[in-house]
Amino acid sequence: QVQLVESGGGLVQPGGSLRLSCTASGYIFRDSRMDWYRQAPGKYRDWVAGISADGTETYRDFAKGRFTVSRDNAKSTVYLQMDSLKPEDTAVYYCRSALAWGQGTQVTVSS
Repeated sequence: QVQLVESGGGLVQPGGSLRLSCTASGYIFRDSRMDWYRQAPGKYRDWVAGISADGTETYRDFAKGRFTVSRDNAKSTVYLQMDSLKPEDTAVYYCRSALAWGQGTQVTVSS
């Protein structure tokens, strides 16, 4: 059974940082591309960043320079380091593989 479990969300002040984690099980993680999405209240789910099996990183424009995606194949985990957070980054963040979505983790940026 494929499973993705996110963690690391929370409340942070503008300008702060958070690191999200997503741990996978039930398939061969190292061979899989992983992506992060987010969904703000009343909006569609939006792609944020992704990392291929060979480690190539790609980002939406709003994430470039502030967010960093990485992976640890030994831990079957993908990370999203988010710096210089803004109130408009407030959303539920989801990780996704080709086989499954995680349950999401809430990120709230507010003073």
